[in-house]
Amino acid sequence: MQHSPVNTAPCNGHRGCVADIAMLARDIPLFPVDRWCNLADLAEARSASQHRIGWAAIFLKAYGKVVQETPALRSWFLPGLWPRIATTNQNVATLAINRTDNNSEQLYWARLHQPETNSLIEIQHFIDNCCNGPIEELFKRQRELELLPGFLRKAVLRWNHRSGSHKRCSRIGTFSLSTLAGYGASNHFHPTLCTTSISYRPIEADGRCLITLIADHRVIDGAVVARSLAHLEKVLRQEIIPELRSQKNLLATDATPLNAA
Repeated sequence: MQHSPVNTAPCNGHRGCVADIAMLARDIPLFPVDRWCNLADLAEARSASQHRIGWAAIFLKAYGKVVQETPALRSWFLPGLWPRIATTNQNVATLAINRTDNNSEQLYWARLHQPETNSLIEIQHFIDNCCNGPIEELFKRQRELELLPGFLRKAVLRWNHRSGSHKRCSRIGTFSLSTLAGYGASNHFHPTLCTTSISYRPIEADGRCLITLIADHRVIDGAVVARSLAHLEKVLRQEIIPELRSQKNLLATDATPLNAA
C-alpha cells in the first residue's frame, strides 16, 4: 500500500503571527454572552439610506458609544506579583479584515480611534479602504511584526498585551469586532487580546439578530456584559436609526477619518 506524501512548511510570517496571537489569547479566561436584538427598523433604515452602509460600520459606531460610556469596557488586566486593572479614556476599535495577498487569504487588524465620533459614512469609507487599499501601507506595522523572528514576535506581542502604557490601546485596541455575517455564517467564539470583542450573526428574516459579546472574566462579569448588550440595542435604535434616516440630506464624503490608524 502506497502512502501519499505529506508536505510541511514553516509556520512563520503571517500564519505564525496569527498563531502567536491565538496562543496568547488562550491564556485569557474569555466567555461569550448572547442577546437576540430586534433590528427590523434598523435594517429598514439601512436599506432606505442613499449611502451603502455595512453592518460592520453600524456595530463599530454603536458599540464604540457603549464602550465610551462604560469605563469597565475600557479596562484591561495587568498580571504580575500584584495584579491590577488599568483603565483608559482612549477608545480604539480593532477590526478583523480578510484580504487576499499573493493568492493567499490573510487576516489583518485595522484600528480606528474613537469610532463613536465618526459618521457612519466615514466609518464605511475607512472599512472600504482597509478592504481594498494597498496592504503594504495600511498594515505596515503588522507586516513588520510578521518579519520578526518567532521568539521576538512573541515577546513583542506579550509586552504590548500586558503593558500599562497609554500606547497599549493603539497597539492592541480597546475592543475588537470580528464577524463572518458577510459570508452567511457566524463565529460565536474567537480569540481576542481585547477585554471585549463583538460579533453578530446574519440578520434573520424577521429582523432579529443574535449579537455576541466575548469578554475577559478577569476584568468584567456576565452581568456587565448583559447590560452592555442591552445598552447596545438601545443605541442602535435611538441613535443609529436617526443617523441613517438623516443621510437623505447628506452627500457622501471621500475623506477617511482623521483618527484612523
